[in-house]
Amino acid sequence: MIRERVAYFIFALIVAIAGLASRSYGAQLPTFFADYAGDTLWALMLFLLVSLLLAGQPVLARAAVALAIAFTVELSQLYHAPWIDSIRQTTLGGLVLGFGFLWTDLVCYTVGIALGALSERGLRKRKGNGDKIV
Repeated sequence: MIRERVAYFIFALIVAIAGLASRSYGAQLPTFFADYAGDTLWALMLFLLVSLLLAGQPVLARAAVALAIAFTVELSQLYHAPWIDSIRQTTLGGLVLGFGFLWTDLVCYTVGIALGALSERGLRKRKGNGDKIV
């Protein structure tokens, strides 16, 4: 279990770096990737962090938790009170909470989490120690 948690942490760091790079170097990327890579990678990172915390739980359960968190964060962007908007104005607060609701972000989150879950399922199947779906 420790080995899995270390792997989730390392992959989460790699994905976070890739996500930040997609924002910093967006002008050098094709428009589609510049627009959607950051949100998709944020969701993949969230799946990996949930997996770090819930290692040993089925992939589908971890994906559902990650998706619920991601959708909650996105829907929270419909709420604007001074206290939460002041948090969003910080670098970390903006990266975690975002700024404004976009329905396309929900699609990106679904794709990012699905990529993580399907990749893990494929790797586990390939190694011969498949994970329960539920």
